[in-house]
Amino acid sequence: DASLAPAMAAVEIVLKGHEPFPALAVDRHWNLVAANAAIGPFLADVAEASLLTPPVNVLRLSLHPGGVAPRIVNLAEWRAHLLDRLKRQNDATGDPVLVELERELRTYPSGLNGARPVPVEPNAIVHPLRLAHGDAVLSFISTITVFGTPLDVTLSELAIESFFPADEQTRTVLVRLAKERAEPS
Repeated sequence: DASLAPAMAAVEIVLKGHEPFPALAVDRHWNLVAANAAIGPFLADVAEASLLTPPVNVLRLSLHPGGVAPRIVNLAEWRAHLLDRLKRQNDATGDPVLVELERELRTYPSGLNGARPVPVEPNAIVHPLRLAHGDAVLSFISTITVFGTPLDVTLSELAIESFFPADEQTRTVLVRLAKERAEPS
């Protein structure tokens, strides 16, 4: 829709400006709207191709056993964090699409492998994501940005999740991957 072009241009500026670190924009149902080029490490080795067929639901992609979940080193903690976030959203909105999504996601493997559940610390400032990438473990913290007083109502339903390196190794790998993307093949 041409009327959405200015809003999407603003989102693209934010996503591009966050490179070489990953960032993505999602709608109110956690469907991928846009992502920057640095999102590649998250999508490497996704076994279930249907998870990448639009509309791509980023929560499903993250927690599905054929998605990113097998590469999440701290899956139990990350899963608990995402499900807690989705539950709070459901408690606030009662959106039937999100209620069904939460039900589905809770059926996926927990990543506990017999261990005790990891409680989600409600006052924690960040919940790190640790992602296996080749021989390295990339560690991220993330923030979610929403347009507080959007001039365009469509922006009120978008959120941008920006991932920041939580350590120097992650920063180094992401900078190297960005350089590799920029080099002509």
